[in-house]
Amino acid sequence: MDPLLADVMARQAGVFSTADALAAGIERNAIGPLLRSGVWRRVRYGVYTTGDHWRRHEAEGRTHRLECAATLRRLDRSTVAVSHTSAARVHRLVVPRAAGPEVRLTDPTQFRVGRGYRISEGALAPEDVVTHEGLPVTTVTRTLADVGREWPLLDAVVAADDALADGRTSPSALRASALAQTHWVGCGNAARAFSLARVGAHSPHETRTRLALLGAGLPEPLLQCAVLVGSRLVAVLDMYWPDHGVFAECDGLVKYTDPWRGRTPAEVMWQEKRRHDELLDLDLHGVRIAPEDLRKRWDVKLARLGSLLERGRAAPPRYRTAIWHEGLRTAPRTAAS
Repeated sequence: MDPLLADVMARQAGVFSTADALAAGIERNAIGPLLRSGVWRRVRYGVYTTGDHWRRHEAEGRTHRLECAATLRRLDRSTVAVSHTSAARVHRLVVPRAAGPEVRLTDPTQFRVGRGYRISEGALAPEDVVTHEGLPVTTVTRTLADVGREWPLLDAVVAADDALADGRTSPSALRASALAQTHWVGCGNAARAFSLARVGAHSPHETRTRLALLGAGLPEPLLQCAVLVGSRLVAVLDMYWPDHGVFAECDGLVKYTDPWRGRTPAEVMWQEKRRHDELLDLDLHGVRIAPEDLRKRWDVKLARLGSLLERGRAAPPRYRTAIWHEGLRTAPRTAAS
C-alpha cells in the first residue's frame, strides 16, 4: 500500500477520503478499478478503507467502527464525538439486538440528520470524551448515560451491569453521570437503570434473572458470593440469600458446549454435579435457572425458590462466605477503556 495513504489511515482510524488519495498521488481514474478489484472498499460516499482492513473488521463484527470513522472524515468537524449506541458498539458494550446501524454522534453546537447518521446537540465535557482506537468517543460512563435515556430499561441495565462487571465504570460514576443529565429528555429512565445496576452480574442472563426475581417481590440476593470451608473454595454462587442459606445459579448452554480451561463437556457436567452435591451436604439449597425458564417455567422456578426461602436454615452454617474478587469478572470480557 502507498505509504502516504497508510499514514493517513493510521491518523484517521483506518479510513481515507478521495482528497487524501489524490494528495498521495493516486490518479482519480484509478479509484474505480481499485474498488472493483476489492483492493479498496467504499465505506461512505468519498471515503474508503482497504479491502483487507474491512475484512478484518468484518470478521470481528466491528465494521460499525469504520462506519463511524468514515462519517467523521466526511463531516470533518473537530467538535463532534461518537456517542450513544455507536459509542456502545465501539466500546463493545452489550447492545440490544434491535439497535439499528445508524451512526450516532454528539456535537455541542449542532443537531443534524444525514444519510445513515444523526448528530445530537448536547454538552460534551472534556472528561466525557476519550480517544478510543483512533476515534473521539464518549467514555463508557457517559455512553451508558446517553443510551440509558433511549434504550428500554432492561437493555440499559444489562449494559451497565456488563460494564460494572469488568470495572469499566462504578456505581458512583454512574450516579454522577445521571445527575449531570438531570434535565435531559429520558433522564429518569437512565437514573432508574443505574439504580438497578449492580456489580456482580456477569452475563445478560444473570441481569435478566435478577431483575425478574426482584420484580416478583423476592429479596435482593448477594452476587458472586464465594462459599469456603476453611481456606478451600467450594463454589462461587451467582446469587445467594445469606439469611436463608439459599442460592440461585444462572445456567447457560455455553458452559457445556464450549467449556474453558481445556475441559471436555463431560468433565464440566461431572464437576458441576460434584459441586452441587457438596453444596447440598453443607445444607445449601437452590435452583438452576436457564434462559428459557424465564419464558416458559418461571412460575415453577419462583415457587421452588419461594419455598426454599420460606423454609430457611435448618442449622447454623458450617461454611463462611465472602464476595469473590469484589464481584468483578476474574477474566474481563472487555478491557477497561
